Amino acid sequence: MNIYRKKTYWKWYLALAAFVIVGITLWYTTALAERLAERENQQAEQFAEALRNIVKSNLDPQQENCECDVELHRLVITQNTTVPAILLDEGWNIQEYRNIGDNNITEMDTSEVRKALNKMVASWADTIEVSVPPYYRAYLVYSHSNLLVWLKLYPFVQLFLIAAFITLGYMGFNASRRAQENQVWLGMAKETAHQLGTPITAIMGWVETLRAVHESDPTTYEMLDEMSYDIRRLELVSDRFSKIGAQPELAPENVYAALERNRNYMQKRTPRKIKYDFPDPDTQPPLMALINTHLFDWVIENLIRNAIDAMETGEGQITGRIYTEGRMICMDISDTGKGIPSGKHKTIFKPGYSTKTRGWGLGLSLSKRIIDEYHGGKIFVKKSEPGKGTTFTVKLRQP
Repeated sequence: MNIYRKKTYWKWYLALAAFVIVGITLWYTTALAERLAERENQQAEQFAEALRNIVKSNLDPQQENCECDVELHRLVITQNTTVPAILLDEGWNIQEYRNIGDNNITEMDTSEVRKALNKMVASWADTIEVSVPPYYRAYLVYSHSNLLVWLKLYPFVQLFLIAAFITLGYMGFNASRRAQENQVWLGMAKETAHQLGTPITAIMGWVETLRAVHESDPTTYEMLDEMSYDIRRLELVSDRFSKIGAQPELAPENVYAALERNRNYMQKRTPRKIKYDFPDPDTQPPLMALINTHLFDWVIENLIRNAIDAMETGEGQITGRIYTEGRMICMDISDTGKGIPSGKHKTIFKPGYSTKTRGWGLGLSLSKRIIDEYHGGKIFVKKSEPGKGTTFTVKLRQP
């Protein structure tokens, strides 16, 4: 059973709101840019008309042709930063300049003028013909102001800033939510440990009473020994929950002995048709890893329980293997159960995920946290095939 909370759509609403804001901003700035461009076009037209009037004012009706010199205005036009413009002599236009090399433009005898014209051509400037037939014709070349360029880029800058704000906000919200969830789990764990204390103490008292009553019955004594062992395990579980949130102490321990200890405990509580194939620590040289015994045993128990649950028919085999990879000690726990779909290899470690109708789906999530955060190791699904089984790998550091 997957007990994840139902997904909410607040993230989609947030993204939609961001797109609406950007869309409105883009529309508004585009409208402003169009109005500014129209005004700059009008300014260029007004300037062209002023040049025509200058030419007309220098006309002599008695002459057959006119020598109208507006060369003086070139630098004035070039240095205009509001609407950059320049005047080309008769015979040249902006389309021709784009296709003719700079060395062939003999009229461009001023480096400042040439530089300004190159810049405007690169930005696809517009032209206005300045002519007073039949005596004078030239071309006013102009491009739009930097303000208009910046205004057109503004929506994209704003989109980047909004995206960065949403990303940082989302990360901060997730971090805050995870911190709150951790506090909830921590409180529940400590409360569970507290609640377990009273019944455990009572059960221990009843076991000792039964021992006194059945002193002469060896069979009952054997059962009471197993009950006492289970009670000690309950005390251990209670101690584990009470220490959640505290940094555990790690110490070197033989991983063969640790694995055998858990096999011995779990096998007595497993259906008889499930076989175990684990290495015998007495036949293996000690292999030491830095572990916290109580927490590490919890991880191995979870893996073995998951293996048992995966073999739904109540028969199969659980295999344990230990080997090294560089400075890491690797432990494989395999089963012959139903397997895990490839798309779920990472999902199974998330809190709340479970394929069973009971339980909270926290076993593998806690196991991953114990190995990754407390032991500086790794735990993952090494391989799994539906209908054939699964292998989990735990990696631990050597001292």
